[in-house]
Formats: sequence, C-alpha cells, structure tokens
Amino acid sequence: MMQPSKQKHRKQFRGKRGGVATANNEVTLGAFGLKTVECGWLNAREIEAARRAITASIKRKGRVWIKIFPDKPYTQKANNSKMLGGKGDVEGYVAVVKPGTMLFEMAGVSAVAAQEAMRLGGNKLSLKTKFVVKKEL
Repeated sequence: MMQPSKQKHRKQFRGKRGGVATANNEVTLGAFGLKTVECGWLNAREIEAARRAITASIKRKGRVWIKIFPDKPYTQKANNSKMLGGKGDVEGYVAVVKPGTMLFEMAGVSAVAAQEAMRLGGNKLSLKTKFVVKKEL
C-alpha cells in the first residue's frame, strides 16, 4: 500500500476540490494514459487495485507509470463512539484528484492492448476516467 514515509503533521483538513488540473494533465512519459473526468479522492487501495489490473492485463509487458501518490491522510471515528473527543484516528491515505489529472501512463504495448488495460484499471477506480493517446502518435 502506498503511503508517505514521513509527514510534518499527522492529520490534515479536508480541503477544497475546485478547478481543473493545470499540472500533470498530459501524457509525458508513455504513449497512452488514463485521465480523470471528475474531481475527488482516490484511495491508496483503489490505486493499487487499478495498477494490478493494468499490469495483469498486459501480462507484464511494456511499462506502466503511476502519476499520482496518496499523501493526504483521512480520519474516521470508531463505530458507537460519541460525537466528542476531537478528530478520529488516521484511517488511510488518499490522492486529491482534479478533472484532467493523468493517473496512469503506459508504453511498449499496442493501442488496443493499452486501451483494454486502461479500461480494466479504470473500472477499479471510484471516479470516471478517459483513455488518452499522446499527441505525437
């Protein structure tokens, strides 16, 4: 599971999720990419499940890059606990994603195989995604 090795603060505020992605919004490393269409949080478990689906689909040929990292902790209070006593314990980590953010990139496989792999990986995520091809191709 992906999570940061060190943090300055153990807990964070929830934050705002407005606007579109201005950075990390184009295919740079590979030839094909998986891009988000909506904003939200992607859990570390979802990212790992999508990565496994993509690499299994292409039978470990080619190369896959993960362009996001879950560095924001989210908290949750225990069940049957009263609404007092402050914020809950850290439950896991999420990556904050805006519309247009590139999630995964891939190279070294055919376009048909890449599209099928990205479709299978996108099904594991809680956000709507879109398959994109590098403009130079």
